[in-house]
Amino acid sequence: MGLVNVSKEGQTWQIEQRRVDKVINEINKKEDQLALRATDLKDSVIELRETFWDDVTVNLDEPDDVIETEASIKQQAELLKQKELVHGNIDDERKTLKQLKDNPYFGRIDFKEDDESSKEALYIGISSLMDAAEEDFLIYDWRAPISSLYYDHSLGKGSYETLDGEVTGEITLKRQFIIRNSQIKGMFDTGLTIGDQLLQEALGNNASTTMKSIVSTIQKEQNKIIRNEQSKYLLVQGVAGSGKTSAALQRIAYLMYRYRKELNPENVMLFSPNPLFTSYINNVLPELGEANVKQVTFFDYLQDKIGNKFTIESPFAQMEYTLTKTEDIHFNRRLSNIGYKSTLAFMKLIDEYLFSLLTEGVQFKNISFRKEVLISKHRISEYFYSLDKQMTLPNRLELVVRWLVKELRPFQKAEVKKDWVEEKIELLDKEAYVKAYYESQKQENESAANEELILRKVVVAKMFGSLKQQIQQFAFVDVSGTYYQMFADWKSDNKPEEWQSLAKQTKKNLEKKHLYWEEAAPYAYFKGRLLGHTSDRQVRQLFIDEAQDYASSQFAYIQHMFPYTNMTLLGDINQAIYVQMTKENPLIPSLAGRNAERITLTKSYRSTKQIVEFTKHFAPGNEEIEPFEREGKKPRVIMVNDNAEVIKRINEQVNKLTEQGYESTAIICKTMQESEIIYSALKDHMDVTLLSEDTYSLTKGLLIVPIYLAKGIEFDAVIIPDASSEHYTLSERSLFYTACTRAMHELVIINPMSPNVFIKEAVTSTYEQIIR
Repeated sequence: MGLVNVSKEGQTWQIEQRRVDKVINEINKKEDQLALRATDLKDSVIELRETFWDDVTVNLDEPDDVIETEASIKQQAELLKQKELVHGNIDDERKTLKQLKDNPYFGRIDFKEDDESSKEALYIGISSLMDAAEEDFLIYDWRAPISSLYYDHSLGKGSYETLDGEVTGEITLKRQFIIRNSQIKGMFDTGLTIGDQLLQEALGNNASTTMKSIVSTIQKEQNKIIRNEQSKYLLVQGVAGSGKTSAALQRIAYLMYRYRKELNPENVMLFSPNPLFTSYINNVLPELGEANVKQVTFFDYLQDKIGNKFTIESPFAQMEYTLTKTEDIHFNRRLSNIGYKSTLAFMKLIDEYLFSLLTEGVQFKNISFRKEVLISKHRISEYFYSLDKQMTLPNRLELVVRWLVKELRPFQKAEVKKDWVEEKIELLDKEAYVKAYYESQKQENESAANEELILRKVVVAKMFGSLKQQIQQFAFVDVSGTYYQMFADWKSDNKPEEWQSLAKQTKKNLEKKHLYWEEAAPYAYFKGRLLGHTSDRQVRQLFIDEAQDYASSQFAYIQHMFPYTNMTLLGDINQAIYVQMTKENPLIPSLAGRNAERITLTKSYRSTKQIVEFTKHFAPGNEEIEPFEREGKKPRVIMVNDNAEVIKRINEQVNKLTEQGYESTAIICKTMQESEIIYSALKDHMDVTLLSEDTYSLTKGLLIVPIYLAKGIEFDAVIIPDASSEHYTLSERSLFYTACTRAMHELVIINPMSPNVFIKEAVTSTYEQIIR
């Protein structure tokens, strides 16, 4: 059955609008009730804060009285906390009701259970709403089990899962609504999951600076992603614009709804590709009434694990280097370094080296105090290797910590009598003097000498306390020095042929306290295995966006750090733009390991049919790409004679696109270097913004951005300023494909000299060629 547009003049429309009005009336009543409760509760909280100590029994005369006082304070604080929590929940409810008032629901299904005589009309929205008697649902939350009928089934037989088992029946009606400001603007009956009209309405608008919720337009394939609860590793291979990131965010909202008592925002983490993308998706979960989860870039995560003693090359700096440097011996060595250290083979070599450290090789640092060596690194090494060889490295280090703290005691005692302590006493605060005085009064021989001795002990204990804290943090272990030895004189039969050149560059970087991007995850892994890091057990659901850009060594580290975590990996092998990518792609189930399920999304919703028909001819992978039936203009390929004419054509096209009413046009360049050149040429003639890896929010208007920062984001129109064969080489297919697929409505490609090979692969009827 196709789509049926319900006439606005018809009786059905009037009946449905009356129901909307009834629901809005119910929402208004609930808002009034909540406002009254909130006011009463607020007054109660204010009063409780003002009279907090009036209701607390304070008595510190006897030990029992102290305990009673502490219990009284705790009880009063708990009462205040509980009231504030309830007030916060009421505020959340009011925000949800405000959203529902504008657009209470987007779908209806009439469902007759097999064992029932009558059918029930179920209305689906972003949140549940019950009637005044709290007996019937006026709106079902889109995440409720029964709502899966709307997403997964056409008219006819349907079923959904509950805690008590499967419920079967028949769907006799599926209706979709477009409601704005409490008024029905569109209404469609369909036998399909989501009618094209609803998608057209959602997709035909201008690009937004933030991603929107897609609950009203979730497709059956996306729903499989959202509601999957079985797989430890859920791998989502989705073509450009297939809604994989949106589905992932709805999945987070679904899981937090489904496991509300067990899952909170601290248990969910999202690795996003860059800060700009983090800002772009930041509104989706709050729109659904959920708090934002922990969002971090993998770069920031590694920086935190490695510490601030190293500078780390960003993935974007690595990309810029590989795209802009001239090929020479240094460049080829770097590519070799990236190629090897991105593999599982390198991680296995680190494991082999770690095993050898059980018998020899761990480097230590001297324990010094005031420039005097108290315990030498040689003594530490001797003690470390005197311990049971069967013990793990971290367990042995824990024993070394205890030994070192014990060994420091006589040194600490000896320091108390030294002259330097007297100088430090003068720097103590008044509180330390008072405490020392009272301590001396407790002793039998009350004297100023006793008071001074106490102060000396305070000074020395404070300074040795700092030293002991460093010891407990394993500061005596020379992690980078130990890692360095792997590239210096350690012998192994499993080193690659190019090891000598790799080792030379690595040692040079380590001496400078710098890590290349391809080295960061392996080094963090090595450090953790040596010192004993705690795995991130708190995180129960991990989401990795743009997973195709993770090297296998990086993904192996993630698996090591999150051994008990369910993971959702989203990406598109067609858009694997980073040089380190090998056949060991995380989106391949064999690499993820057991319990890996792969879902493929083949339909592209972002771009018009014309843009998809053009770009699919040079897509790097073999995956099927199916365009959504949204019509638009063919991509324009503008041929110019030389680079000098490029800026002139950009100006011309920007003016045309602005006249079209587009709010965001992106000039997508191959590199940051090219972006800066274009920006310098345009900034004095038009209002334009240059986006860099330090950009944290997306704005409307004319933007200039390198490809690697535009991933995951969409724009009304895209201009590619140089698509010549000299600019995009054969190995840069993914880059060019990614740039083209950012466009929602229009794509403009400028060609100085000859077009690249990818354009030549496209059928000429799929684009408009303009010769200037």
